Amino acid sequence: MTHITLEAAQQMIAGAVAHGTTQGYAPLSVIVLDAGGHPIAFARANDAAPGRYAIAHGKAYGAVMLGMAGNKLNEIAKARPEFMTSLNTALGGTVVPVQGGVLVKDADGKVIGAVGVTGDTSDNDADAGQAGVLAAGFVAEI
Repeated sequence: MTHITLEAAQQMIAGAVAHGTTQGYAPLSVIVLDAGGHPIAFARANDAAPGRYAIAHGKAYGAVMLGMAGNKLNEIAKARPEFMTSLNTALGGTVVPVQGGVLVKDADGKVIGAVGVTGDTSDNDADAGQAGVLAAGFVAEI
């Protein structure tokens, strides 16, 4: 199994932020978690609100803990809100079930971590996260 190195995490963050800048997105905050949900790296763009860490973390944490990207988690939250409430209770209230939680997979399709992006619309956050994962040479699932 491949692991996400600090260098790869930094590439993901740089790729996501660069994509957001190119697309004219609002200042982004980006976190990269390993397969166990532990932070590897985080960056908050200039002018991004300090509370963005918790949002980025919640997007990535939900994705990696359930093995489902933010789009799928958002669908579940809408269809089965009682399940999402229970899940969030079980995980300490840390899941943010919206777009922007991007699964990071190795070449074999195994989940090796997640990226959480926040700052613009949730769809744009997911787009930037995907760009960051691809910039580091991994497979992204949004």
